Order: sequence, then structure tokens, then C-alpha cells
Amino acid sequence: MPEAANVEPLRRPGGRAAKVREAVHSAVLEAVEEHGVHKVGIPDISRRAGVRDSSIYRRWGTRENLVLDVMLSASERTLPLPDTGSLCGDLSVFATALINYLDTPLGAGLARALAFISDSEHIAQARNTFWETRYDANRAMVARAVERGELPAGTDTRTVIETLIAPIHFRHFLTREPMDQRFVDQHVIRVIRALQSDPPERATAHDSSDFPRRTGSE
Repeated sequence: MPEAANVEPLRRPGGRAAKVREAVHSAVLEAVEEHGVHKVGIPDISRRAGVRDSSIYRRWGTRENLVLDVMLSASERTLPLPDTGSLCGDLSVFATALINYLDTPLGAGLARALAFISDSEHIAQARNTFWETRYDANRAMVARAVERGELPAGTDTRTVIETLIAPIHFRHFLTREPMDQRFVDQHVIRVIRALQSDPPERATAHDSSDFPRRTGSE
């Protein structure tokens, strides 16, 4: 069948494309660990990975796209999509994993890249894509909580995630306050109470489709 023949070379385990992606990703992670995300450059990644820079540009197009791809892969591996059977348990697992991730050089570096790198239109779009992917990944967690009656019907996933992670990022990057298990437990309780008490029209007010996107032209 011609369809299968067309797809097979691109998707077979251990294919060249997979090996190139793995080598380049490993090189980016190594560079971030050593120098921080701001100093990641295509020539250095090409040297570390043993891959021609033309191949990197052909696959990812720009440095920003490459870093974004690594961010998505790293967060998918490190930040779980919990299913503990309760909203409290799910948010606790998610918050603890995020705190631990931000305490690593990679996690802190990539988070800073999302928050603080240039507000050019291209990078702003990459940042928006990253967060939309994270919201999409956590919709099942919110849907289960609604089905169990732990959250109001129509609760927006973005509202849940922002309410949970904003204080964590604030403490990590701005106040440098410690975040132990006691903090996690108290924070999760506050988040759930706020979401449960929020009227539906407010709980869904932050639907991402309703918000304009910041770009470098603003």
C-alpha cells in the first residue's frame, strides 16, 4: 500500500530523523546546563550534536523554534499529567513537580526563557504556543474534577493552571521564598477554595481565545 510506504521511513524507530532530534535535543540541554538558555546558539549546538547547522535550520527554522521544541519535550517528561482520583491530589502532584523542576538549572533556564526573553513577535508566538500546549495537556485533569463535582461546570483550564502556578513562579523568581510541602498543601487548598467559590462567569472569563496576544510591536 503506497500510503504505508510513504510514512514508514519518517516514523520507524531508530530512524535518522529520530537520531538527529535526540542528538540535537541532548546538545541543547547540555548547553543550557553549562551556559544558560540565552547563550544557546545554532553553531554551538551543531558542534555538540555532530549535526550540520544546515540540517538544524532545515528542521527547526530558527533558534527560538529549536529551544521551544526542547522546552515542550522537557516539560512533558518532567511535569506529570496526574490522575490521583482527586483534584487536591492532582494539584499537589503538579505543584510539587513544578517546584522541583524550577529548582533545576534546566527548569529555571527554560522558565526564564518563556518569561523574560525578547518580546519580538516570533518569540511571543513561540511562548504562546508553549503555554497553549500545556493548557491542552491539562484539560483532562480539569474535566475529571468537574465530573466529580469538585469544580463548577464550565471551569476554564487556563484559570485553574494560572491560579496554581502563578504564586509558585512569583516565589521562585521574585521573592525567593521557600516552598516546602506545607506550602504546597496550603496553596492547593487556597486554589481549590477560590475556584469553587468563583461564579461560573468569572471562572471562565480567562478563556485563552478571548485574550489578545502581546507581540513586540506593542
